[in-house]
Amino acid sequence: MPRVVVHVMPKPEILDPQGKAVAAALPRLGFEGIASVRQGKRFELEVEGEVTEQVLATLREAAETLLSNPVIEDVVAIEVEDAAHGKAQA
Repeated sequence: MPRVVVHVMPKPEILDPQGKAVAAALPRLGFEGIASVRQGKRFELEVEGEVTEQVLATLREAAETLLSNPVIEDVVAIEVEDAAHGKAQA
């Protein structure tokens, strides 16, 4: 079955305390040079049949109404993963 990956991130104007906590912890663990971190969500959806433009449009609508909170989050990417290699295709 084809897999579609949906990426959801907080809107830029929304505070991200989890991202700030990770950003603060990275230098303490020896990871330098990272200016900031934003934490989001990744959803993996297995789709029955072929992934057409209509299917992607339906999934975008689902992502914007159910998988994300449109008041504080944006759907930033919807990608189809290559089943053979697990790599995303935009």
